[in-house]
Amino acid sequence: MSSPRAAAIAAATAWFDAGALLAELTRRVAFRTESQDPARAATLAAYLTEEIGPSVARCGFEWAIWPNPVPGAPPLLFAERREDDAFPTVLIYGHGDVVAGYDQQWSDGRSPWELSVADGKWYGRGTADNKGQHTINLAALGRILACRGRLGFNAKLLLEMGEEIGSPGLHLTCERRAESLSADVLIASDGPRLTAASPTIFLGSRGAFNFDLDVSLRDGAHHSGNWGGLLANPGTILANAIAAIVDARGRILVDALRPPPIPASVKAALARIEPGEPGGPAIDPDWGEPALTPAERVFGWNALEVLAFRTGNPERPVNAIPPRASAHLQLRFVAGCDWRTFVPAVRAHLDARGMTMVDVRQASMEPMEATRLDPADPWVRWASESVAATVGAPPVILPNLGGALPNDCFADVLGLPTIWVPHSYPACSQHAANEHMLCAVAREGLEIMTGLFWDLGVAGTPPRRRPVDQGRM
Repeated sequence: MSSPRAAAIAAATAWFDAGALLAELTRRVAFRTESQDPARAATLAAYLTEEIGPSVARCGFEWAIWPNPVPGAPPLLFAERREDDAFPTVLIYGHGDVVAGYDQQWSDGRSPWELSVADGKWYGRGTADNKGQHTINLAALGRILACRGRLGFNAKLLLEMGEEIGSPGLHLTCERRAESLSADVLIASDGPRLTAASPTIFLGSRGAFNFDLDVSLRDGAHHSGNWGGLLANPGTILANAIAAIVDARGRILVDALRPPPIPASVKAALARIEPGEPGGPAIDPDWGEPALTPAERVFGWNALEVLAFRTGNPERPVNAIPPRASAHLQLRFVAGCDWRTFVPAVRAHLDARGMTMVDVRQASMEPMEATRLDPADPWVRWASESVAATVGAPPVILPNLGGALPNDCFADVLGLPTIWVPHSYPACSQHAANEHMLCAVAREGLEIMTGLFWDLGVAGTPPRRRPVDQGRM
């Protein structure tokens, strides 16, 4: 006879196989929630009020729309199901906004706003990022309720609609509504697994800091024959400025842009990790910080990338020395770094090399802080054991995602241990045409989350961090 836990997972699998999850996600993909487009403001709100709110209400949640504290930014949805103050409390996060659809770029006549199925893939904007992922998690809560009649824990949901534009107002919301959002742990899903075949837990994210370099020397261009050798070339100066910051093999040359040594617990967690996905690009073995493994370079170290460089007229070059040059760079950084020091450090580094004419400034994109839960935290062991009990093998544990998420709102502002269980994979075409979710990963993801939430409702969870708040929404 199967255990109640196994029966709940089997029921969730049967519900999935009957097409129920696909039907829910189909409805949600149809909302054109492009947060970069101001004309979609009403659709962003409708996703919360017409789709998510009623859905969680059917699971016994009370829900409310929270106005964004940043004027003009999209609202957030908060929902809560409180069963017993003696139970542990989980905070679940997701975002319902997506990047632009790029409708004309999708292949085989697909529309980003109509979910389509082919070759084991579910195509549609938001299937991987993040509608598919939070749909799986909310469905798992519903499966637990259907099988057990209760969760066995208290659950809170925070769903924002501005993650793709830098999560405006999320940090401030967590500060101002910390009591309502208090919990024992964050369990959420975003980003990719290490590989499609590798159930993964990550514990934080690298931060992201974008900055611009500009060299502007004169008002107009001048003939390269008449003035070549007499006028300083902004493109040449800027190329050398970049080379002074990062070398030809990607090694960071500014000490203040480099992280502290990788902690022993992080090194141990990364020792058996091999990044890369079949069919993806080959990893360059000599790129980045020497003496680090590929896993340490992407999950335990900083990476400086040149995202754009422009001088002259690249589309139609002319024989003229350009008057200016510009570049847009990004530093992905791990915990232990302070992004507020980056611009002053680059400024001092260039000044010391006589490049005072290079302007350095923070880009308009809001920086994201780096976070990393210690892999030895009790919640990591608990989550790992739960996933292993479901899939039959321990999951991959990453101290942090290589990309960036607003995890600092939960880890730093709310003080929560953060467990992320992604349901996507590296080749999902996130942010591009033909974004998709793998049906097999979605199915396994529902099983994993059903097991996690089942285990959260039985004895054996890590000690409570803080009392459940006594206030309401």
